[in-house]
Amino acid sequence: MLFSAHREEEFQQQQFSKIKYTVGLVDEFHKISAEVSLLLDKQDIHDFYDEKMLIYDKNKNLIFSSIDSLDIFKANAILNKLSVSNNWIETKEDGYDLIGVYFENNSKSYYGISKAYDFFGHSKKDFLQKVLVGIFVAIAIIVLLISFYLSNIISKPISELTRKIEDYDLSNEQNNPLKIKTTTSELQNLSEKFNELTKRTNDAFLFQKHSIQHISHELKTPIAVLVSELEKLQKAEDIDQLKSDISLQTQKAKSLGNIINVLLQISKIEAGQEISKNLIRIDDVIFDCISEVNSIYPEFNFEVNFTPNNFNENTLTIQANEPLIKQAFLNLLMNSVHYSDNQKAKVTFVCNSDNLKISISNSGKTLSEEEQKFLFSHFFRGENSQNKQGFGLGLVLSKRIFNIHQAEIEYQNQHSENVFIVHFNQFQ
Repeated sequence: MLFSAHREEEFQQQQFSKIKYTVGLVDEFHKISAEVSLLLDKQDIHDFYDEKMLIYDKNKNLIFSSIDSLDIFKANAILNKLSVSNNWIETKEDGYDLIGVYFENNSKSYYGISKAYDFFGHSKKDFLQKVLVGIFVAIAIIVLLISFYLSNIISKPISELTRKIEDYDLSNEQNNPLKIKTTTSELQNLSEKFNELTKRTNDAFLFQKHSIQHISHELKTPIAVLVSELEKLQKAEDIDQLKSDISLQTQKAKSLGNIINVLLQISKIEAGQEISKNLIRIDDVIFDCISEVNSIYPEFNFEVNFTPNNFNENTLTIQANEPLIKQAFLNLLMNSVHYSDNQKAKVTFVCNSDNLKISISNSGKTLSEEEQKFLFSHFFRGENSQNKQGFGLGLVLSKRIFNIHQAEIEYQNQHSENVFIVHFNQFQ
């Protein structure tokens, strides 16, 4: 469109230039001979392709007409409109460029009308149009090919992710995390978030799936002990001793109630409810746990240490649900009782400025590296658990409770000792 407007303007200026040039020749050679003017017209006939030119004097009398047979149908209409004030008229006629001009030459007034076809200009315009259309089509094809290529790169991992999600079986405990081949950060982030979601969902499903085993594991032993002690009380004859034993069994029954409360709290968490947390001294909680364990196993000895020597006691204060965190540490302490080979265990508080570590260790048969991979799995029991009571669920429950409190638990084999380390990082 820009080239067409430019072509039209340029060609009209060429027509005007030829009108002026022809008027000059007519004015000069008309005095010599009309035949000479006719010869000049024949000489210039090929300047434009298919051209007709009319020259008029100041009285609008025709003084020159080119020899072309082309007719100008609008000649009279244009001539009537031309004047000193309206000295330029341009229009179209059958695809030809048609101009009418008024101008002065050697102090004489003239009117000129030119009708011509710009063959070369239209040829250039048509060529440019074909080139532009070709370029447009080529670019469109390239853009489409690139779009299909990019969409395939993007859609392929999405399709792969969709297929893997459809095939994902939440009931299968051995499901591996979803992995897709992609360089798109959004899709990588999406797959990571999905893996996190499935992990949390799977953990919740597994915990619900094994809730009966958890309840059995946590309640069977205390109930059995309580029943056994009550059966002994039936045979007791000493009233004072009977009162003392009843008081002890009452304490154990309360402990059993705490275990039930812990299981109820965890079931609320699994249902999406939040648990209440308060500021507690974790060392006081562990000392209470040690007292409860010693009431059942009075011969077992726990050594408690604090490091470093000069530490900030506020480090021992954490936000936690006391019944839950107490049950978690009770499981760890009972674990050390069952697997210690010398009736001893060591509890160490490592109080740093930004975190707290609590380690519980006992000497005895340790776990191999292969066994350590499954230590916190449901029903796992290592070779060192032979002839030991339990169902392999206590550590699973403890780990779940620590996770609820944004704490981490790990097992280490140090110098033929079983060491469990709990990290509280809420100070960061």
